[in-house]
Amino acid sequence: MAEDAKVYPLRREPQAPEPLWREVLGQRLRALRLDQQETLSETAGRAGISPQYLSEIERGRKEPSSEMIAALAGALGTTLTVLTEQVATDLRRQRATGASRASGPDVKLSLAA
Repeated sequence: MAEDAKVYPLRREPQAPEPLWREVLGQRLRALRLDQQETLSETAGRAGISPQYLSEIERGRKEPSSEMIAALAGALGTTLTVLTEQVATDLRRQRATGASRASGPDVKLSLAA
């Protein structure tokens, strides 16, 4: 006959949720736009989208298509590759520091990536 075994749950440290790609992308796009001292309308116009939609993207509320991300990268004078690398670096940095997903627009990003 099998003996009853006591099962002890593993203790895990609570972890902050991983930041979402769309939120970090939006933060990066806003940082690039503000660094160039541009308005939503100026950047959106060059990218071929509405300022309202760009605002939604920057706030992490909309998940743009890859074509839209490429258009925004071009409108901001960068490439899709460079932008993607910057967002990946930001994701790693936020994950390492335990930044919460609810950090919102007050998160300051360094443009040096």
